[in-house]
Amino acid sequence: MEVIETRIPDVKLIKPKVFGDERGYFYESFNQKAFDEAVGHPVTFVQDNHSRSVKGTLRGLHYQLPPHPQGKLVRVTVGEVFDVAVDVRKSSPTFGQWVGELLSADNKNQLWIPPGLAHGFLVISEMAEFQYKCTDFYAPDCEAAIRWDDVELGIDWPIKGQPLISPKDGQAPSFLKAEYFD
Repeated sequence: MEVIETRIPDVKLIKPKVFGDERGYFYESFNQKAFDEAVGHPVTFVQDNHSRSVKGTLRGLHYQLPPHPQGKLVRVTVGEVFDVAVDVRKSSPTFGQWVGELLSADNKNQLWIPPGLAHGFLVISEMAEFQYKCTDFYAPDCEAAIRWDDVELGIDWPIKGQPLISPKDGQAPSFLKAEYFD
């Protein structure tokens, strides 16, 4: 496994070692010991989620506030997405910055998004299946979001036109009006 720091140092791009031949391929998609070493501390995952979305779907930018913040280890098992993390920790030197990575079934890359960052993704293939491991359970009372097209953030989504978004995501507040971590 290769671990690459992004522009937000706590967000890690994880490239698994893939063993392939004429029969296909094999790779270890998760190893607790190697993951803990990669992020520098023990992490416990308590929930796995799986979504399927059509091309042009944009989900996010979502996060959970204390007392139930969620870290997420995300990957794509079918198709391709542009995955984004936004730092919403006021005390962080990268507060208000974002990082985006292409995740696909072909590249098998994963992104570690620790608690305190908002997360979203845009499906750029005809369809994508997206899986993520979470460090805390879903807690609707702690749920928060930021508009995907916020001008302060200036995320360079690879899309022309309007994405498919949920009504809830369409009503998310701007970055300047969002709730932050301390």
